[in-house]
Amino acid sequence: MSEAPPASVRKERQEQMVESIEIETGNHRRQAHVQTPDKDKAVELLEDVGHSIVLTPENNSRVLRKIDLRILPIILGIYFLQSLDKTTLAYASVFGLVEKTNLVGLQYSWLGSVVYLAQLVVQPLLAYLLVKVPLGKFLAISVFLWGAVLSCMTAAHNFTGLLLCRMFLGALEAGIAPAFIAVTQMWWRRREQPVRLGAWYAMNGITNMFGSLLSYGLGHINSPIFEPYQIIFLFFGLITVGFAATVLIFMPDSPMKANFLKAEDKLVAIERLRMNQQGIKSDVWKWSHAKESILDLKTWLWFAMMFSISIPSGGVSTFGPLIVKSFGFDEFKAILFNIPFGAVQLVATMGGAWLAMVLKVKGPVLTLLSLPPIAGCVMLLCIPHDASQRSALLVGYYLISVYPGITPLIYSWSAANTAGETKKKVTTGILIVIGPTLYTTAEAPLYSRGLRSNLALFIVLVVLYLINMSHLFSLNKSHERRRKRMGKTGKVVDRSMDAVRAVNEGKDDGTGQQGQVDENALKDLTDMENEDFVYVY
Repeated sequence: MSEAPPASVRKERQEQMVESIEIETGNHRRQAHVQTPDKDKAVELLEDVGHSIVLTPENNSRVLRKIDLRILPIILGIYFLQSLDKTTLAYASVFGLVEKTNLVGLQYSWLGSVVYLAQLVVQPLLAYLLVKVPLGKFLAISVFLWGAVLSCMTAAHNFTGLLLCRMFLGALEAGIAPAFIAVTQMWWRRREQPVRLGAWYAMNGITNMFGSLLSYGLGHINSPIFEPYQIIFLFFGLITVGFAATVLIFMPDSPMKANFLKAEDKLVAIERLRMNQQGIKSDVWKWSHAKESILDLKTWLWFAMMFSISIPSGGVSTFGPLIVKSFGFDEFKAILFNIPFGAVQLVATMGGAWLAMVLKVKGPVLTLLSLPPIAGCVMLLCIPHDASQRSALLVGYYLISVYPGITPLIYSWSAANTAGETKKKVTTGILIVIGPTLYTTAEAPLYSRGLRSNLALFIVLVVLYLINMSHLFSLNKSHERRRKRMGKTGKVVDRSMDAVRAVNEGKDDGTGQQGQVDENALKDLTDMENEDFVYVY
């Protein structure tokens, strides 16, 4: 290796932001670059290796299969446990939590809402942490801590104790969805993202099926020490703590640090994401990106969508079993009739994600998914709540259960249309802010205020989709005019939404588009800064 330059020279080169060093590997000598911290980590790996790799259908499929087999099971497991831990309150309410802890008035509603209020408080810190810290380690620590808090809820015997535990539970779980969106952007192409986002969010449906069955069984345990609801808290909390070790061992921090990928496969993983025009990983916080995120209309449209869907989501997830119980079922039948709710969630979530991938659009699919919940709310508001109408009431309830397919598509819509490491995290932090529920136990059995608010918000969502699609269309036209002014090709094809074969066929299509992609793809530019970025409707 060549002799180190004097300190003065090193300082000068650091100020110039790039230093070249010569690296000797075996009998091969190559030139590499010690990259500045503000560039994407993928660039550092490419410069260290000295070359990129050609993406083919074969190596793409091989690496995608490895990524799916390693990353997906971990995030599916985490989200299953998070969803399970959140819904333990609903299961516990059926098995005497409200009566045994002497909850009155709005206290049970506050136990559901405080989780989201805690998330609101910690989101700014989380946006910063997700840029600075390794994602794998962050997820492992989060899982361990929230599992410990859930276990501690066993010892809470009154509203104050339960409220504190739920508050910490919300704060510790708040980083999971933003981290998962970051993981999805880091590992999968934009074409692949809807199905992967849908897959982990579909764990809500799995939770409603298996969680209901587990709670049904746990509720039958006769213990001289614990009430049934305490057994539910302790059981799910300890499972979560144990799973944290799996996350710590097997979840990599980034494709560049993934031990399960060989050196060549890491290059393929980087090349797969080049067409996304979003970068892969940078640990530098950029205030200009944060400012752009805050001033970007898209950010607030997605925030409005998430707020509008989260109020019905929080209400139904917390009060769902109680709503079914209000149809005239006992606690055990209420739990069992909640199982089809989970099945509908699963079908709606994965079906919506698949349709978005096939059609290469998000807004129209979201509109389609919003129609059944509107019909379900109308049915529950209009049909009398008596024994003769149980079947119709259940149908209305199951129609509402299509709504979980909406949230991951909003996540995917935002993830696909936001670039720049800091901007991605800030935008995600803003849209993850969740609204409180509008259900109260005092409104049983009709819960009319909550249902009316849900109906109005599902209609608002459709309006927001239309506004956002129009805005994205306008932004694409603006980028097209900007490219023309710069002497580039105005019309470009968003190859991140095509099959890999289309990417390879487009290598030399005579438009110069591939050169444009290579020019800006890994520069940690925001979607507004990068004129080559193509927005997805």
